[in-house]
Amino acid sequence: MRIGVLGTGGMADALAAHWVRAGHEVVVGGRDPDRAARLAARIGGGAHGAGPAAAAGFGQVVLAALPFGAGAGVVGELRAELAGRVLVDCSNPVGPGFRLLTGAGPSAAERLASAAPGARVVKAFNLCHEGVWRMRPPVFDGRPLTVPLCGDDPEALELTGRLVRDTGCVPVSAGGLERAGLLEATAALFIGLWVGEGADVQAMAPPRAYASGDGAEAVAGDGG
Repeated sequence: MRIGVLGTGGMADALAAHWVRAGHEVVVGGRDPDRAARLAARIGGGAHGAGPAAAAGFGQVVLAALPFGAGAGVVGELRAELAGRVLVDCSNPVGPGFRLLTGAGPSAAERLASAAPGARVVKAFNLCHEGVWRMRPPVFDGRPLTVPLCGDDPEALELTGRLVRDTGCVPVSAGGLERAGLLEATAALFIGLWVGEGADVQAMAPPRAYASGDGAEAVAGDGG
């Protein structure tokens, strides 16, 4: 698969490295061509650096690894190159105090879709720090990480799911793009608990068998 990467930060580096190892062709696009070239050289596997327009035009799938404040502007400038492409948004609009910067407005992913209306946007990869994505693979207590995806286009979701599996993770549908804001809000909540409170977020949810209450009722019955 041909993959364009918009951005030269940690998420671009970590995810693109997985995809190069899986045999995909990667072009890293950055406003600073030297920085893009250095990142491509570090990723290896034939990846090369270019400007944002070249990366967007190259990729069947384009990763927008861009800060929330810059994402819509960059994508808007590339709307022609992104027409028909799958555009994967991994950003988190989280500000001081772990506040969700989108407020009651459109999610970061929906803003990218508005900025480039011909692109097929998928929200993914936003719930974990770049350090998790540098793991080979991200597996915890024997379980591969599950990655929720939000999007409206079936083919875009299928292609993004393939890229999730190439990181060693498991994709799961989290609904249409209108639900991307829920993923972004989840990230804001998790980051605040992890960083601000030192909480174990994984301990917040019961096993799936107990999610509907059936498992808990069975345990209560056994104990009676």
